[in-house]
Amino acid sequence: MTVHQLNELLLICSLVLLIAVAAVRISSRSGLPSLLLYLGIGIAIGQDGIFNVRFDDARLTQVIGYAALVVILAEGGLSTKWKEIKPALPAAVMLSTVGVAVSVGITAAGAHYLVGLEWRQALIIGAVVSSTDAAAVFSVLRKVPLSPRVAGVLEAESGFNDAPVVILVIAFSTAGPIDDWYVLIGKIALELAIGAAIGLATGWLGAFGLRHVALPASGLYPIAVMAIAVVAYAAGAMAHGSGFLAVYLAAMILGNARLPHAPANRGFAEGLGWIAQIGMFVLLGLLVTPHELLKDFWPAIVVGLVLTMVARPLEVFVSLLPFRIPWQEQVLMSWAGLRGAVPIILATIPMVYGIDGSRRVFNIVFVLVVVYTLVQGPTLPWLARALGLSGSADAADLGIESAPLERLRGHLLSVSVPQESKMHGVEVAELRLPAGSAVTLVVREGKSFVPLPSTVLRRGDELLVVATDPVRDAAERRLRAVAQGGKLADWLGTSGNGRGRSG
Repeated sequence: MTVHQLNELLLICSLVLLIAVAAVRISSRSGLPSLLLYLGIGIAIGQDGIFNVRFDDARLTQVIGYAALVVILAEGGLSTKWKEIKPALPAAVMLSTVGVAVSVGITAAGAHYLVGLEWRQALIIGAVVSSTDAAAVFSVLRKVPLSPRVAGVLEAESGFNDAPVVILVIAFSTAGPIDDWYVLIGKIALELAIGAAIGLATGWLGAFGLRHVALPASGLYPIAVMAIAVVAYAAGAMAHGSGFLAVYLAAMILGNARLPHAPANRGFAEGLGWIAQIGMFVLLGLLVTPHELLKDFWPAIVVGLVLTMVARPLEVFVSLLPFRIPWQEQVLMSWAGLRGAVPIILATIPMVYGIDGSRRVFNIVFVLVVVYTLVQGPTLPWLARALGLSGSADAADLGIESAPLERLRGHLLSVSVPQESKMHGVEVAELRLPAGSAVTLVVREGKSFVPLPSTVLRRGDELLVVATDPVRDAAERRLRAVAQGGKLADWLGTSGNGRGRSG
């Protein structure tokens, strides 16, 4: 590549990113999932589009897609709150194992008997579309105010179920006879165990190191966090385990470890996640050949109906049977099994392995994802309201940035007071911070001043709180409690440890 070609490539990529960023605004107003707009950009650039760019490298698409999925899972893990996902773990694990098996079997049977696909092709499709997409779930569900249990189950499932599905797709795409079912179960269990062990160990060691090593610049912490998450993926994959499960668990530990500059860490990961999503969807749009999709449109609709109306509801019902979850929540979870780029990326695996009919499998999966995401995504808020599961938005959480003062054995807490916070109207003295902590500075409308005990806090204020090391966690809990419950937080049952009651 010459320098001139590099300049052209940088110009095209930057313009695509700018268009994609503008598309997010359109997506938020229209309710359409942004992934459809990104796919549209790729199709517009591709061989049937405006610029007639020819791209058919399935292997490169798979490699880039894997890398993008690592970043997306890392971002999802960093932003997952342990206190919300902990009660949902058993149900999420059942959905990611038993539920995947149910979904694969029913969807494959539908693809074989209703569409006429061979059993190998049908099993590949059944496995590919049984994985809910982490990017789609993280982006759509966090806009819908659901109960912590429902949101926790769906988010954890989308983070966990990629691992067994990848193993199944590769097993079905390998030349030769397919392994017996008990062999497949053994391989899945072993790879999940290896991935989980490496992910947990990497996350714990990484968090321990970042808490005890003071880096010279705050901007190095986000880089280190993402590097640790990627190490977990690579180590898990090289040890013949599930790298996807490893990166998600490692990132979840890092995200809940109260690391220095935690909001900056999440912000950096979120930015990388957006870039990964945009690049992945645009590349998938380039790979598809639109005029070939027409002949596979109705088969994709039929398979999608089997998946959405039969396989997914039965998957949810069977998996959640031991947990006595209300039928309304099961209905919502059934409809919220969003598919996105992950199934399309997994559909490139049989293309790389040279399986007969793999191009048709890819086209069916592509149409299915586009059509049913277009239907399910915008209707989720309506269904949540109809089922009475659309919870009220809680008081906005505080963005607390922590910077360690190593030699002084203290911390600086930078606290922003959101518009919805009940800290508005509270005097500094009424915060009742623990001994060893104090509000030392307030920034209001661009001006900073040292507050008095009688200073009344307002929306939009930024506070600088100094806390000694022993009371750092207690000070943060108290600040969060006041933000949720106001000055009477203790009497209203808001402790800062959970959601509490916002009175």
